[in-house]
Amino acid sequence: MREIAATWMRGGTSKCWVFRRDDLAVPDLSVDEVLLRLYGSPDARQVDGLGGGTSTTSKAVILAASQAAGVDVEYTFAQVGIEEAKVDWGSNCGNCSAVVAPFAIREGWVAPVDGETVVRVLNTNTGQLIVQKVATPGGVLSEEPTERLPGVPFLGAPVRMGFVDPAGRSTGRLLPSGRPSDVLSAAVGAVRVSLVDAGAPVVAVAAADLGVRGDESPAELDATPGLLGRLDAVRREAGVLMGLAETPEEVERAVPKLALVSTPHPADLDEPPADLTVRMLSMGRFHPAVPVTGSVALTLAGGLPGTVVHELVDDADAATGLRLGTPAGCVETFVESHDGVPVVGITRTYRRLAHGSVVLPDPPLLPSVSA
Repeated sequence: MREIAATWMRGGTSKCWVFRRDDLAVPDLSVDEVLLRLYGSPDARQVDGLGGGTSTTSKAVILAASQAAGVDVEYTFAQVGIEEAKVDWGSNCGNCSAVVAPFAIREGWVAPVDGETVVRVLNTNTGQLIVQKVATPGGVLSEEPTERLPGVPFLGAPVRMGFVDPAGRSTGRLLPSGRPSDVLSAAVGAVRVSLVDAGAPVVAVAAADLGVRGDESPAELDATPGLLGRLDAVRREAGVLMGLAETPEEVERAVPKLALVSTPHPADLDEPPADLTVRMLSMGRFHPAVPVTGSVALTLAGGLPGTVVHELVDDADAATGLRLGTPAGCVETFVESHDGVPVVGITRTYRRLAHGSVVLPDPPLLPSVSA
């Protein structure tokens, strides 16, 4: 039995356990095996582990101070399987990214300055540089809850995050197929999609083409007969077209992400009004808000003529950012240019929930009985 130091944090609309990278190095076990046992997977309830039984509560953030030029912290994200004994390392989680800067400052990896401290974070899953800014009045990290975030019932401490030159981090191109839109095979209904790689690989499809309005609640969409199965087939075929796998069966469960997009209905307009209504899949179910990395991809897609997203939004809006209508409320992105390099970002909030150690029991690693 081994105790491993860990901090439980909310980042955006997700919760994650945060580990120092060296602390997960356990003799004779892979990091995957360590995480699966800590989280209690495979098990739908993750009842004997840290996981919360949902995609937004079965996440791990693994951090280390960096010696690389222009980088303060190296950040690896793990999406821990729930009913599968599998850890997905294929993508970043933008919401969980919000915990990195405050954790690094508290660990002493980054020295805070009076006013605002900039922390340069490298996501190792995608090679994405994220510039984070947090309040440090008097050179002390402020965790004062001052900002409200759609999808979170309480105020949190804000983190402004900019994804630097985010295009093509997973596939090498903003449009992995080389086209603004593609029509998939008749086997998945010949649906038209846009394949975009920015922040994370995302498949955008018009909600109307799937026979739904696009503003339904996640529960309604999850319960729509046949919808989740069809969307997963669309996502997997698109993943092959994006070059993420050779066959649909080999496409990871976490990437590519899939977004149903639609024009906001007048009766559903948020305050401020949304530019685009979004419903996104996460680990086979609809997300209660929107993944940050998905919002980055949709924002850039909005500025590309010929994409499914561009056809639904105004050019002027897409040039500076988008207001995305999500199940939790309106989420705003921004687009900037620094030294000629595009930066797409968003402000999230975070909170430390607990700190201490988590217990890794001795093997066996797999459940003794099925649930």
